[in-house]
Amino acid sequence: MRVYLGLGSNLGDRRNHLSRAIDALDGHGLTVTRVSPVVESPALLPDSAPSDWNLPYLNLVLECEARCSPEQLRIRIDEIQRAFGRHGESHWSPRPIDVDILLWGREHIVTERLTIPHRDLVCRSFVLAPLVALEPRLTIPGQGRRTVLDCSIALDRHIPLWMGIVNVTPDSFSDGGRFLDWARIEPHVAAMVEAGVHILDVGGESTRPGATPVDPATEWSRVEPVLERLIEQSAGRRLGPLLSLDTRHAEVAERGLNLGVDIINDVGGLTSPAMVALAKGSGKDWVAMHHVTVPADPRATLPADRDPYDGVERWLLAQMEAWEAKGLDLGRVIFDPGIGFGKNRLQSLRLLRRAGEFRRHGLRVLVGHSRKSFMKSFSGEDETGNDLVTLGASLNLCAQGVDVIRVHDVPLHTSAYRGWSHLAG
Repeated sequence: MRVYLGLGSNLGDRRNHLSRAIDALDGHGLTVTRVSPVVESPALLPDSAPSDWNLPYLNLVLECEARCSPEQLRIRIDEIQRAFGRHGESHWSPRPIDVDILLWGREHIVTERLTIPHRDLVCRSFVLAPLVALEPRLTIPGQGRRTVLDCSIALDRHIPLWMGIVNVTPDSFSDGGRFLDWARIEPHVAAMVEAGVHILDVGGESTRPGATPVDPATEWSRVEPVLERLIEQSAGRRLGPLLSLDTRHAEVAERGLNLGVDIINDVGGLTSPAMVALAKGSGKDWVAMHHVTVPADPRATLPADRDPYDGVERWLLAQMEAWEAKGLDLGRVIFDPGIGFGKNRLQSLRLLRRAGEFRRHGLRVLVGHSRKSFMKSFSGEDETGNDLVTLGASLNLCAQGVDVIRVHDVPLHTSAYRGWSHLAG
């Protein structure tokens, strides 16, 4: 039986508590098959709560295979929570670990101790965001045909995943040549991990306007040593960022999958037959980016006299139909509207203003707007000014419910998002 559990912690060494709880759950009639990214949320508190209870939670969702009954699992959960020091505290008080059964296959279960599906599942962003990351097209018993992504769209707030950029290229537009050796990459990655990055996106070919295309062999020679070091660092860890490979070459994507990457970020838009075949059989997530040309060519854009959203949406719907016809699991596809790729500055702005609306087609949405040239009309030329303008746009994308936000300066973004989320409620 496939079941989903929610885990949370807002007291003590939160990540360590979550990792230990996963270890304790994995066994005794339960096998953990997938672990979602960890998201942070403000504590839910009544007005009368002591101020020192206002400690942010870390939350995740586990996908598991159960060989026990729900009642047996509930007993095991109680044992684990007691082992972490929970002994009947107030419902709202801080806790080192909190474990809930969210879903038990397609079953409805109501007993004195259990209500499954969990009664608050569809109204909690800190539950839906990790679920969306695992299985966006999962439907919930009692919700008709609504998916967890549909339920997320209905909320006022959705918690985004932060994708950090690791360009191992000599000619990227803002950081080309900065991260060509591990001695410089390692502290950059460490700072992002410390800040709570969810995905590390490693790329070996610049696709900025005017960039020189590179062959797959050259691209792989750049990314392979970095991917190997990152995979080595994460070996044996329950929690940590997913690893994404930014490439438009099927040969490079296949090598990355064989090495162990979690996501292929295809700036070619998942349009080549070789990429589609790889995506179909991989079981991994695949980012499909809309583009007119790759590398980007400022002379080739969407028609200036038409709404850019409509043009990109028509492309997406046609691609979705083609992907389904080829047997692709759309639950594994993440759509990127391709800011700056075939859009002039004004078109890029108009797309950003409506980026979250693409979720209505049942796909997660990723936006990569960081330090893009379209911002130059209202930002300075220096990197700090571009990062601050990027940050302002990112918080707007958070309000729109965008699922994945791809940026250069992850620590800046996660810190600002923490403040924004605590005020947004």
